[in-house]
Amino acid sequence: MSAPSTARVGHVHLRVSDLERSIAFYSGVLGFGLTQRYGDQAAFLAAGEYHHHIGLNTWESLGASPPPKGHTGLYHTAFLYPDRKSLAQVVKRVLDAGIPLDGAGDHGVSEAIYLRDPDQNGVELYYDRPIAVWPRDADGTLAMTNSRVDLPALLALAE
Repeated sequence: MSAPSTARVGHVHLRVSDLERSIAFYSGVLGFGLTQRYGDQAAFLAAGEYHHHIGLNTWESLGASPPPKGHTGLYHTAFLYPDRKSLAQVVKRVLDAGIPLDGAGDHGVSEAIYLRDPDQNGVELYYDRPIAVWPRDADGTLAMTNSRVDLPALLALAE
């Protein structure tokens, strides 16, 4: 049995150590709107009119440190932007906020930028190219790549 082709990841819910700091990152830097708060312990954020794409809470993590490297857990959340210009605009806000990038990759199917949120959770910001231009082998199998992103050219679109 397989999931229907219309199934989607609806939201990510993160344990954070400082709710206000995380809201400032996901709303103030990445641009997600605050849709609801549960006092000083939880908040929900979304793009557009959706109820929430991101849940944040301190129920079990207030003041906690990030999990140590080499342990299981979330590798990263990935936020899909509708086009390259939108990606450029959010990456510019990230850099303007002084947040360092972990890396960037042109995967043939997409361009992706990697960074960390205030609790050191991995974050991927990306846009997908149209399916018609995705790289494929001679037999039609998807052939993703991991090439360099021309960051200056990407950022030029943010102007």
